[in-house]
Amino acid sequence: MALTLYHAPQSRAIIAQWMLEELGVPYEMKLLNLKKNEHKQPDYLAVNPLGKVPAIVHDGVAVTEAAAICTYLADAFPDKNLAIPVGDRRRGPYLKWLFFGPSCLEPAVIDRVFKRPPVNPMSAGWGDLDQMLDLVAKAVAPGPYLFGNQFTAADIVIGSQLQWGTMIKAIPERADLGVYIKTLMARPALQRVYAKDAELVAAQGSAG
Repeated sequence: MALTLYHAPQSRAIIAQWMLEELGVPYEMKLLNLKKNEHKQPDYLAVNPLGKVPAIVHDGVAVTEAAAICTYLADAFPDKNLAIPVGDRRRGPYLKWLFFGPSCLEPAVIDRVFKRPPVNPMSAGWGDLDQMLDLVAKAVAPGPYLFGNQFTAADIVIGSQLQWGTMIKAIPERADLGVYIKTLMARPALQRVYAKDAELVAAQGSAG
């Protein structure tokens, strides 16, 4: 098995890295320095023509977009129990959350960050941030995860958005989400990701 992660610290690539750490499978990390435009060079554009991170190549198959990578990897390693399998009645809601993260929650967070006027959900496909957060809070209320005791790739996708939005102060502190976020932050795999990311930031900074 050959599995490569194209990564840049302090970017969305952390989502894919978290997924890989949760899986516990071996992978090679290829670092891209965004400040040096390494993600815009021909070699990487052959992997992802948009020049974005993350991307993975698994046994010769390139996959881009963080949520798609998480979905793909969860299905590729079913023994790790990070996916709701086909045939399970929860598969539909599981896919809903995987798509909800980048298509509804993230745009609503970005609206708040850039103070954009409220969008028309009939045309834009998402509502205001408070409405999006209410939906997540209702789903995680039984706890500890979106699907009860089973931690899945959907928690990585949604949790990454919540953590990012909270860190940049776009998402206000909410008691109905606080326990869920703290539970995710305490996962050893995510703690390893943050530690490695700090090391990578320092290394790229010293390299100029």
